[in-house]
Amino acid sequence: MRELNTVKLIFGLKVHYLRQQQGLSYQQLSDRTGLAISYLHNIEKGRKYPKADKIITLARALDTDYNYLVSLDADKRLKPIVSLLHSDFLKIFPLELFGINVPKLVELLSAAPDKVNAFISTVIKIVRNYHLQGEDFYKAALRSYQDLHDNYFEDLENAVRRFREGKQELQSPPLLPRQLERLLARHYGIGVDREFLAANPALKEVRSFYSPGRRVLFLNSGLSSAQENFLLAKELGFQYLELKERPYETRMAEADSFDKLLNNFKASYFSVALLMDELEIVKDIEEMARWERWDGDRFLGLLEKYDVTPEMLIQRLANILPRHFGIQDLFFLRFFTGPDMKKYEMTKEMHLSQLHNPHANQLDEHYCRRWVSIDVIRRLSALQGREDQERPIAGAQISRYWGTPNAYFCISLAKEGHNNSQNSTSVTIGLLVNDKLRQLFRFLADPNLPIKDVHTTCERCGITDCEARAIPPVVLHHNRVKEQIKEALEVLEKEAKVE
Repeated sequence: MRELNTVKLIFGLKVHYLRQQQGLSYQQLSDRTGLAISYLHNIEKGRKYPKADKIITLARALDTDYNYLVSLDADKRLKPIVSLLHSDFLKIFPLELFGINVPKLVELLSAAPDKVNAFISTVIKIVRNYHLQGEDFYKAALRSYQDLHDNYFEDLENAVRRFREGKQELQSPPLLPRQLERLLARHYGIGVDREFLAANPALKEVRSFYSPGRRVLFLNSGLSSAQENFLLAKELGFQYLELKERPYETRMAEADSFDKLLNNFKASYFSVALLMDELEIVKDIEEMARWERWDGDRFLGLLEKYDVTPEMLIQRLANILPRHFGIQDLFFLRFFTGPDMKKYEMTKEMHLSQLHNPHANQLDEHYCRRWVSIDVIRRLSALQGREDQERPIAGAQISRYWGTPNAYFCISLAKEGHNNSQNSTSVTIGLLVNDKLRQLFRFLADPNLPIKDVHTTCERCGITDCEARAIPPVVLHHNRVKEQIKEALEVLEKEAKVE
């Protein structure tokens, strides 16, 4: 079916392009061919594919030949669009999610083929050069989908409320794994096994696996109660929301369809919303807004109140702040590093309202060591081995981005790796500092709140007195050399005109 639709689209695209090239209106083409205007319109939209006799008539009217119209190839100007139609992009990218259908997209692309084709060719080359896969598009589409909805999904919040109704054990935090386990058994006949994964060395990295045939949720050993809470509540989400296309492992080894990735997100959202009641977390933020001083230990108390992981708490703030407090300019980052802490990898990011200054860099450059995201990991590393240091640590600062007018209030939580305490991760929420944010959080006026000038990567940073620089600003230096050459040539040209 997909191939048939592609054939129709390519045929319609050629008819549309040839008609425009000859300056023919629908009425004029209708007069030449005897085909109804509505029928011609449907051909160009890719909705109709005419029979051979009508194709011959169209070819004569458009001064081309039959074979060209029915072939799946095209001339140079249309070739990039045809290549796009043949590519996996339209097969994997969820256009419908954003209210776009393929015929409408083709119509937009064919309106100005020369410029659009140059753009498409550029995109295709970038995709090829950077080895972007379907999974990359899925994840980018999901982030855009979250941005489109300000990362708040009322249908999922309402689903959580309906699920919670009449269940006394779900009315006050923290929820306990055994409570969620009983709900899985009572409502869906799903049992929990905590032994099988732990007994198989090949599965030590798998936190959980759901077997639909056995109706068993397998959990690995060594999980904290907060991690078990998330996994159990997530399975409740899959079942209650009746999400059929889904992963069965905790983390998908490969996102081979957007629906699977989206449903995984929905179940995760359900889990976090179930563990952290919307109205209750709103009260917590309102209380935090009244703090005169930033208090990291007090903030960490929310992890204990709800028995959740740092990422769940930070993600929940990213749900609630836009909806209930009008704080829509924010970002979320997750970092990972190994025991040597030489390389910090950004493993997840989300931006709401705009592409904010801190962002992923795929050029293997060194992220700014002044970021609180990295600072808390370093602090955590310094504390490792101490008996009194088991829980995550918190950090906060105002980050002023060098060369821009933007500053962000950032909260970051760092914790040890699940299977290897030498590995570390941090999660960060950053809020654009503006009048609205200053009015909400009193502690932003705290003179003891750290304020640091930061950049995205060391290679591009012009901060001269940075004590944490990992590498010289080689990219910045290269750009300055080019600018100096340009300025020198401009001076030379001006002197030549004077002479």
